[in-house]
Amino acid sequence: MKMLSTNLSIILMLIANLGLTWWPNGHAILSKASVYSLLGSDIPEFFQNGEATIAHCSVDPDVFKSGPIQLRSTERPEHYCDYELLQGNELPETRYEYIQLCHQLNVKPEKAGFLIYSVAEWTERLAVAFTEHRRYPKNPHIQQKCLVYAGILSHYAQDMAQPLHLTIHYNGRVDENGSVISNKGIHYKVDAIIGNLDLAPKKLATDLEIQPFANLMSSIITMSHARHKEVDRVYQLADQLPSENEKHPSLEPEVANFVHHLSKLATKFTAQLYVTAWKASQKLEFPEWYGTDFSRNESGKSE
Repeated sequence: MKMLSTNLSIILMLIANLGLTWWPNGHAILSKASVYSLLGSDIPEFFQNGEATIAHCSVDPDVFKSGPIQLRSTERPEHYCDYELLQGNELPETRYEYIQLCHQLNVKPEKAGFLIYSVAEWTERLAVAFTEHRRYPKNPHIQQKCLVYAGILSHYAQDMAQPLHLTIHYNGRVDENGSVISNKGIHYKVDAIIGNLDLAPKKLATDLEIQPFANLMSSIITMSHARHKEVDRVYQLADQLPSENEKHPSLEPEVANFVHHLSKLATKFTAQLYVTAWKASQKLEFPEWYGTDFSRNESGKSE
């Protein structure tokens, strides 16, 4: 027990240190901005007022990624998709079809990464929770569940808006053996920049037209392809990027424009996934047993 306690203490210290620099504050900013972009829409009022909870939960996937070994080993591949390893093949519709493709290509699925499927699956989980809310609109537990799911979804959606989550060159250019040959550490600089600039969520939310996606999976794939094409642009700007430890850095115009582009894009994409889930919840149906084996009454209290 003493060894377990020591190990957990080390893990918590690592998590705390990560929270000082990398993405956490950036995810919170983008998640709040995504919710603010939906103010006045037909998405439920509790959701429009839930930006604090959503922002809090948006950090959880990185906390999971830094957790004990079982959680860490399954969570890490959820945050990326290395397109180069797929050798030009189209992404299948589902996770297990993707795993089969990876085996056919002699690529370990966990090495290729599951980010595209993380985004799709958490959007659908949110849609199911929204469906529950439609049936029991006053149930506080269901409302909280929607906010938690939205927070976790926002993390993966925003990871996908960062081009370096979609390439084998995720933290420096690598050679054919996977060894970094230049720009080592670039990922940290890009991940940290939104949080270090302390961008204003309400400003990021302005002038965004948020519409649901007509086809969830194809839209996610289109988004990921577009961001993967920007990997070279990230490396073109590498020498102009500020240190990940520099708070409120002064940016070169090209870098400032690119950061603004990625921030607005991540905000819009996350919000579009929210409204896509809300729209999908109109047509989802429950299994016959739903609501009969335990209480889901309006108050959320046991009957």
